[in-house]
Amino acid sequence: MIKSMTGYGKGEAVSGQGVFSVEVRSVNHRYGEISVRMPRAFYSQENDIKRLASTVLKRGKIDVTVQWEESAGADSIPQINRELAAGYCEAFRQLSGELGLPGDVPLTLILGQKGVLRDSGTVIDEAELLPQLTEAVQAAVAAIDGMRMREGEALAADLLARRRQLAEWVDQIRVRTPLMVAEYQQKLSNRLEQLLGDVELDPARLAQEVALLADRCDITEELVRLGSHFAQFDEAMCLNEPVGRKLDFLMQEMNREVNTIGSKANDALIASLVIQIKAEMEKMREQVQNIE
Repeated sequence: MIKSMTGYGKGEAVSGQGVFSVEVRSVNHRYGEISVRMPRAFYSQENDIKRLASTVLKRGKIDVTVQWEESAGADSIPQINRELAAGYCEAFRQLSGELGLPGDVPLTLILGQKGVLRDSGTVIDEAELLPQLTEAVQAAVAAIDGMRMREGEALAADLLARRRQLAEWVDQIRVRTPLMVAEYQQKLSNRLEQLLGDVELDPARLAQEVALLADRCDITEELVRLGSHFAQFDEAMCLNEPVGRKLDFLMQEMNREVNTIGSKANDALIASLVIQIKAEMEKMREQVQNIE
């Protein structure tokens, strides 16, 4: 099953104390990298969240964002740190007297100082909320996994269509190769007849020249290896595991064989086919870079 490395998923879970909202985003990456952003109260669960995500999402740069919103019933009246407030008030009064400023210290100024007002909400029990957090993470991971699979199906269809087109062009090269040698022999024979005139042409020498060309232009091994790479590519596309790296490696090997064919084949038609093949393979490699 081919999966894309890009996707988005969201999951929620409700408890008596509030609601967890989890978002998961992923983009292309050479390896599997998971980062988690979450409220400080749940930092101890970061490794568990990464483990849940990594069991499904094997490759890509994956960002997990956890949000926690307490329910209305969990709200409470803030507490006042009276000792700290009195300290601020005395400090402000002294400063006001030193500067000769009229009036008393405003209450809003004191309440606005850091630490004067404290949230007296209920203490979060991580162990109690862990099932809901896990549920939200699993839902988000399942959602992004579904999106990555759907995009993977589209990628697979596109890659297989392009791979079949490559095979058609390679078959044309395979048919053209023996004709290329025969045409070269005829061209060489005609050229020598024009140059030598009435001088008798040595058939052995002509055959030797043609044999040398045939040896230099022999691309049989490259075509065989290319066919093997095509077969391995098709097999990898059917595997139920991450195959992005394997496909990327096969694309490199295919490109190497095609480059060799282009450099060895002394023929305009084959050169034209090689250019088309390389252009199509570059599109395929761009698509392969997005596969898990």
